[in-house]
Amino acid sequence: MGVKKKKEMQVTALTICHEDLETLRSLADVEGKNLASLLLHCVQLTDGVSQIHCVKQIVPLLEKADKNGVCDPSIRSCLDILARIYLSLSLKNPLKKVLASSLNGLPEFFLTEAIQSFTSRLQEELNTTDLYSYRKVIDNISSCMENFDLGRACVNKLLKNVLHFLQKSLIEISEENRKFAGNHIVQTQLMNDLLVGTRVSVMLVQKIQDFQRIHLKISTSPTWQSMCGLLSIFTKFLVDDDLLQTIQSTSGLAVILFIKAMFHPPEEIPDLISGLLLRSVDCASVPDWFLNCCRSLCHAHVSHSTLLFLCQGTLTMLDWQNGGMGPRGEALLLNIVHVLFTLSSQIKESTLELFLSRILASWTNSAIHVLESSSPSLKDSLNGNSSIVGKLLEYVYTHWEHPLDALRHQTKIIFRNVLQMHQLTKDKSDSEGLAADHFVCELTESLLRLEWHVKGKYMCLACLVDYTGIGHILALAKTIPSQILEVMGDQSLVPYASDLLETMFRNHKSHLKSQAVDSTWIDEWHETWVSPLLFILCEGNLDQKSYVIDYYLPKLLNCSPESLSYMVKILQTSADAKSGSYSSTGALGALMACLRTARAHGHLQSATDAWRNLVSGARIKQGLIHQHCQVRIDTLGLLCESNRSTEIVSTEEMQWIQFFITYNLNSQSPGVRQQICSLLKKLFCRLQESSQVLYKLEQSRSRHEPENELTKQHPSVSLQQYKNFMSSICNSLFEALFPGSSYPTRFSALTILGSIAEVFPVPEGQVQTVYQLSHDIDVRRFQTLMECFTSTFEEVKALAFDLLMKLPKTVIQFQDSEKLQGLFRAALELSTSTKPYDCVTASYLLNFLIWQNALPSGLSAYLQTQQAACDGGAKSALVVERNTLMVIKCLLENLEEEVSQAEGSLLQAAASFPLYGRVHCITGALQRLSLNLQLVNEWSPVVEKLLLVSYRLSAVVSPVIQSSSPEGLIPMDTDSESASRLQTILSEIQPRDTNDYFNQAKILKERDSFDLEGLNASVPSIGASVEVKGKERKTCDVTAQMVLVCCWRSMKEVALLLGTLCQLLPRQSMPEPSSRLLTVEQVKEIGDYFKQHLLQSRHRGAFELAYTGFVKLTEILNRCPDVSLQKLPERWLWNVLEEIKCSDPSSKLCATRRSAGIPFYIQALLASEPKKGKMDLLKVTMKELISLAGPTDDSQSTVPQVHALNILRALFRDTRLGENIIPYVDDGAKAAILGFTSPVWAVRNSSTLLFSTLITRIFGVKRGKDELSKKNRMTGSEFFSRFPELYPFLLQQLEAVANTVDSDAGELNRHPSMFLLLLVLGRLYPSPMDGTYSALSMAPFVPFIMRCGHSPVYRSREMAARALVPFVMVDEIPDTIRTLLAKLPNSTDRCFRQNHIHGTLLQVFHLLQAFSDSKYRLNTYFQQELADVAVCTRAKLWLAERQNPCLVTRAVYIDILFLLTHCLDKPTTGNQPALEHLGFWGDVKRIVSRSELITGFPYTFTVPGLPQYLQSLTKLAIAAVWALAAQARDQQARDSPISFSQLLESSFPEVRLLTLEALLERFSAAASGSGERGLPPLLWNMGGTFLMLAMKEDHPECSCKILKILHCMDPSEWLPQTEHCIHLTPKEFLIWTMDVASNERSEIRSVALRLASKVIAHHMQTCEETRDSVVPTLKQWVRLVASSCGEHLPAEARLATAAALTCTAPFLLTSPHPVLELQDTLALWRCVLSLLQSEEQAVRDAATETVATAMSQENTRRSTDFAFCQVDASIALPLALAVLCDLLQQWDQLAPGLPVLLGWLLGEGDDFVVHVESTQQVEDYLFEKAEVNFWAETLTFVKYLHKHLFHLLSASSWCPLSPESFRHLHGTASEQCHLLSQLFRELPPTAEFLKTVEFTRLRIQEERTLACLRLLAFLEGKEREDTLVLSASDSPAEVNPFTLARTETAC
Repeated sequence: MGVKKKKEMQVTALTICHEDLETLRSLADVEGKNLASLLLHCVQLTDGVSQIHCVKQIVPLLEKADKNGVCDPSIRSCLDILARIYLSLSLKNPLKKVLASSLNGLPEFFLTEAIQSFTSRLQEELNTTDLYSYRKVIDNISSCMENFDLGRACVNKLLKNVLHFLQKSLIEISEENRKFAGNHIVQTQLMNDLLVGTRVSVMLVQKIQDFQRIHLKISTSPTWQSMCGLLSIFTKFLVDDDLLQTIQSTSGLAVILFIKAMFHPPEEIPDLISGLLLRSVDCASVPDWFLNCCRSLCHAHVSHSTLLFLCQGTLTMLDWQNGGMGPRGEALLLNIVHVLFTLSSQIKESTLELFLSRILASWTNSAIHVLESSSPSLKDSLNGNSSIVGKLLEYVYTHWEHPLDALRHQTKIIFRNVLQMHQLTKDKSDSEGLAADHFVCELTESLLRLEWHVKGKYMCLACLVDYTGIGHILALAKTIPSQILEVMGDQSLVPYASDLLETMFRNHKSHLKSQAVDSTWIDEWHETWVSPLLFILCEGNLDQKSYVIDYYLPKLLNCSPESLSYMVKILQTSADAKSGSYSSTGALGALMACLRTARAHGHLQSATDAWRNLVSGARIKQGLIHQHCQVRIDTLGLLCESNRSTEIVSTEEMQWIQFFITYNLNSQSPGVRQQICSLLKKLFCRLQESSQVLYKLEQSRSRHEPENELTKQHPSVSLQQYKNFMSSICNSLFEALFPGSSYPTRFSALTILGSIAEVFPVPEGQVQTVYQLSHDIDVRRFQTLMECFTSTFEEVKALAFDLLMKLPKTVIQFQDSEKLQGLFRAALELSTSTKPYDCVTASYLLNFLIWQNALPSGLSAYLQTQQAACDGGAKSALVVERNTLMVIKCLLENLEEEVSQAEGSLLQAAASFPLYGRVHCITGALQRLSLNLQLVNEWSPVVEKLLLVSYRLSAVVSPVIQSSSPEGLIPMDTDSESASRLQTILSEIQPRDTNDYFNQAKILKERDSFDLEGLNASVPSIGASVEVKGKERKTCDVTAQMVLVCCWRSMKEVALLLGTLCQLLPRQSMPEPSSRLLTVEQVKEIGDYFKQHLLQSRHRGAFELAYTGFVKLTEILNRCPDVSLQKLPERWLWNVLEEIKCSDPSSKLCATRRSAGIPFYIQALLASEPKKGKMDLLKVTMKELISLAGPTDDSQSTVPQVHALNILRALFRDTRLGENIIPYVDDGAKAAILGFTSPVWAVRNSSTLLFSTLITRIFGVKRGKDELSKKNRMTGSEFFSRFPELYPFLLQQLEAVANTVDSDAGELNRHPSMFLLLLVLGRLYPSPMDGTYSALSMAPFVPFIMRCGHSPVYRSREMAARALVPFVMVDEIPDTIRTLLAKLPNSTDRCFRQNHIHGTLLQVFHLLQAFSDSKYRLNTYFQQELADVAVCTRAKLWLAERQNPCLVTRAVYIDILFLLTHCLDKPTTGNQPALEHLGFWGDVKRIVSRSELITGFPYTFTVPGLPQYLQSLTKLAIAAVWALAAQARDQQARDSPISFSQLLESSFPEVRLLTLEALLERFSAAASGSGERGLPPLLWNMGGTFLMLAMKEDHPECSCKILKILHCMDPSEWLPQTEHCIHLTPKEFLIWTMDVASNERSEIRSVALRLASKVIAHHMQTCEETRDSVVPTLKQWVRLVASSCGEHLPAEARLATAAALTCTAPFLLTSPHPVLELQDTLALWRCVLSLLQSEEQAVRDAATETVATAMSQENTRRSTDFAFCQVDASIALPLALAVLCDLLQQWDQLAPGLPVLLGWLLGEGDDFVVHVESTQQVEDYLFEKAEVNFWAETLTFVKYLHKHLFHLLSASSWCPLSPESFRHLHGTASEQCHLLSQLFRELPPTAEFLKTVEFTRLRIQEERTLACLRLLAFLEGKEREDTLVLSASDSPAEVNPFTLARTETAC
């Protein structure tokens, strides 16, 4: 937690004119003690801060002169100069404020002179006629009025002139603004001037006292005329919607203020303003001056914004306090709120909505002021039950989920003020508190009934707690703390939930404290707030815990620090009790989280005391390598975070950090990596800050520092420890960059190294730093960082580059020019590689080389035109610019040549030198270049050449990109006739999908000679490849993919290059056009290029990335001072809109592929429009597009309609348009819904896409699998208040659909738009807060939705049922269900439609489901209502029986019955379950017993609905069996309508599968111990049944479930029955299980493997005879396990393998007496080690559990320090090797085992030699599809294995290897070493860049070989213990950065 350094104050120094300077010189005295001398000294200073100190001496100097009683004539001149200085300073210059503050203390003796001086100077300012100087004068007037008595006096004296100036300046600036319409840069400045002028006018009227008497003056006075003129101006501003809304808003304030100052009598002002607001001004009764000034406000047609800002002005400028407004003011107050309510339903623009919310909040504040001294009638109008308060609450409820944060905040203010208003309307004599008030009680209960996903609920409850206390809420909902903590897993709700909890527990604490007589109150507080927190920390899910730790825990500890000891005590006890738990982070994680938070917020007194008293060091180490990442992060946070940035880092902390880094760099989670790097950076900052303290202590030799580490040791000792610690950390980090290290490891190491370079800068001046990274960078490490550029992950390249740039320049300079040339050559070669990531490597390499001073000499061989090198004294920036220029010239020369070749043969270019790499490198170099170029003259021709080459390159590749099918295109050309053939092919592939695609059918043209063979020869299929010869005449294959990648990437890079070049345009006006790098014509050419490319390209990759470049251009143009360039985006937009509208069949615009690049083009033009303006382009464009997107009868309008729909979709998706796009959602939704009914498929398709985008825009991004998640829904009132136009539209459309959905004629009418309508309506839900004040009731929709349920389309009926639920309030559901059931036909009815029945039943089902999920679930009302529903349901029971011929409706009816059985399973007050009381089970038994499950099925699967019916019937039958078995356990066989055996013997797999799932659930619960009473008697002794089913079941899913059930059961229960039931011995059954595991598909294989392993474990535990009989079969099991842990297998298979190994570990892996042969045992251990290195986190965790089981055995506990601990896979790997080595000694099997382990070290099983040979011959493919493990690190495994083997051999007193084994291993290793040397020599000089894969592979094998040779040498007695380190000098490679660790933390 580093301390932020205070920013140095920058002050611009003041200056004066030459004449004043001469005056001061002439007046200055010799001693320099008079005012002139002081001022002279002041102006001669160049530092503004020093001048401030001088200015502060002016008044003390004048006070001395005052004492002398002498007014020196020179002082008058000095005061004149001071006035000039003050008025010349800019408004924001601190000198101006200091001068004003000083002059406020001017002695009275000089005051008259000073006023005269300042007045005359201000008058000069007011006389200015330069329009662009007006702003400075206005600022001066403003500064004179602001805390400057002298200035205010001057303004008062010049009031008439000031008013005249303000009037004149506002008129002229306004006129100038009108002239510059369209030039938004100038307009922005002018409008800002208007805004400031208006504000100063308001300030003037407020602060000058004379304005209170203006009305007494005659109307002809200049002051009065100026006031009238200003009022007229402000009125014009107020009604002018072309101005900024801030100007309109301020003008609204000014208008009301001026009326208040000028109108007489003041008592009539409220009536006048009411007339303005209600548009009912009586023109005859108002003064003429008012009519002349404000006539436009008296009209009936006043805009919404004008009314809104008038309301704001009224509330702000009138005095509402102390009852000063009287009864008329109260009437005005009520009129204002009614106007605001009206505007609320009419305003759609987001900025005006925000203004409205603020004004409404302001109104509530004013109402509170008025209520404090108001009449009883107003109190009646504003109490809680009044209509105004009701509408205010409705406004809150409809806007508390608004997307704008500021608007949501206003709703909180309004709600809080409503409570205060209600409190003020109550009689003071009312003895009841606010909590007992009826209004407040209802409000509280309705809020508590809301779902917790509603954000507004939290803020309103917090307000209620503030006003009424927590007691009332806890009485209503005792578990509310737990409820709120439960939702804290959702990130979007966390801030709201934590704020509410804080409000509640603080209120509760103060309440309990105030009532308590002793300290026992804290126990109740802990039980309420701390206990739920501890439960979440121990057992909650990961997200929930992390959010609780970050948001809730700090607030709780800040409120009650003393609770920490209570929490730690409980968690310490729990951690001891649950040390072996693997299910969650547990108490250890919770303990670390609490301690971390406590330390970070200063609740731990001392770090040392914390470790000693609260947590042990062993527990800290357990936390640092815990299996759960959150525990690791919290433990690291405990070590790194501290509330004191200078707290000394202890020795223990440094040791633990080193231990943590060893095992935690390779984290797959980006979030965890980010937190690790962030926490370590905090530690480094603390280390750096504390080192500064130590340096100071060392210098002062002070040893007195109580309660600190410094009391124990000298500061120099601590500093040395710091230095050693940082060096050790850097060693670990650089060692982590070994060959083959994973992406996470490299990312973490480089990020941490970057932090170290930042935190410990190169010392400057007297500053000391404890550590410098550059001191630990040698040649080897420098090379290591360079090799990071070869990573395939760009983040790693970027981190390495940034780290190199942070190092001192002397460290990164190459001394060897030959090496530099080699790197440059490699970069050039990589820039033409066919692998896209190689050109990125080349770009980073070139950008690094650009910083080399020796680059020009290294480049001389590559440039045709020689460059002059910079002289030695050249600045660094100039060197970099010169080098960049040279590199770009070199790349450009090569690119020119290659483009020329590509123009002849595109295939050769694609195969040999893809063009995009060169362009990418040029762009990369330009992007890192400073915009302040010094070599402009040299850059101009280069830029011009770049543009020409870019256009040529684009012309070569564009025919492919613009082809109607670019993905499969391969233009053929041969060496002999390349040019002519290529042109022929390119003419064939011109875009074919022109706009006549929609107008007429395609007709193949007849040809005179159709040469099929020739066609096949010229355009081969996609899969074909073509041989061409590259530059070196080597034959290579060209695939369509290679051609396409070459083309679209080239287009992408050209677009990005052009976008980068555009950024070289000047941001400000340049004095000479020649100083620009780009001319206006060139910019226009670039714009035309982008237009053509975006509007005609067909390949998405090409136009999406061209869009990125075009956005850069449009953003630059919009900020460009050149008006002609500034207007270009607008002109381009109109042109493309016209082209879209014209619908010309010959248009080249792409009408397929979602309009291809057209939406991107328009998106770029609109999104770059300045957001602070009026967004006029967006408004006009949306109006055009919506008119085009609407339905039309003209077939010629189809293409424009498709384009418009596609463009609208892109615009609604663009987040940069923000809330500006929301006003068009209504029209967009209408266009989408109506477009869905179009007969043209393209229109329907585009409408669907637009509709999907709108759903996301309205309801938010779907964050879960639930299609109708509550997070993505909205209340009906909120939806229709935000989009009011959709209310009548949706209602009308739904009515039209419902009226014809099921016509009597029997015709099928599908109504395409029904689906969309129901989809929207289904996302709405009713809120208990919906008031009666809204006209947008949801009730009218209900009957239409019900009728939609009669649709003949199945999906529509389902949608209607789902959509009905939100429109029925929860308490109305039972009545609605009864109404629907009553509509169903009776069994005696003859005529009925099954579609109607099905739709009605679906509606009943979904309503019943919603009711059962509601909060009424357990109360008596709920049970009674459901019982009534059950009675109504029984009346239509025939629908579930054979009387009903339709299986579909029978299935739904049975689902309803099943749901009722589920809901009515609780006993009622009569001690008898409701179902039994109603006789419900009797009906169910009758249905099941008469069903086809008993009587057999006369159907086949051709009968509609049979599978659905079977599933529903089976679920009901199973429920009946469970229920009846629970009622009478001894009579179940007689009473049950069906048995499980009957269900399991069904011929239909659906029945068997559902039955098996139900049984599996029970058996799993019993096996895990989570069942209430274990297995019911019904399931006893079923082992034989499942054995027989397992043998005959042929359905895969059923087989899987049967084997899972057997796995859950105890083998001792069913294994002895195998001979009797299936005629197999237990051994034969085991073999059968393993055969299943070997042959079946993956899921069954996994289950069978688990089962076989459990059987083996059972055999191992039983008698010795049984064990011995099984041992011969174990070899097959070992082979099965070994074949099931390959990385290519599904994760499920490897998880099963890990489970199998865990199950058998005590018997086969760690048994003191091995059962298996050593080779098999080691094969199993190899499987464990392989699974520990799996890429899937879940597999590694499962394998870690195997290691934990192995470590916890009696004979292995002493092998490590982490027995019984949950550890991460990164440390489980060395722990497993430690256990294995220990076991080899225990078994006395070191001699036969060591060769196997050395073989692992050498990698014998990897077939290295074969692999190397195949590498030489392998062909390069563009995208390799091989399996890649991005987590495993070969050399990490080698390091750990080497370390443990070395320890093992060191502990052994004899050589365990036989001479034959020794010679064999030594010979193999030596042979490999020789082969490696040979292969290294064959590689090119810069192989690490050019042959990265081969080079890395050889380096890894080299390390393995050397490690093996070292151990063999040690065994031979030639080496001692100090030879553990692998020397880099033994490597045949040039540099060898990887070494085994010198010291390892013991496991």
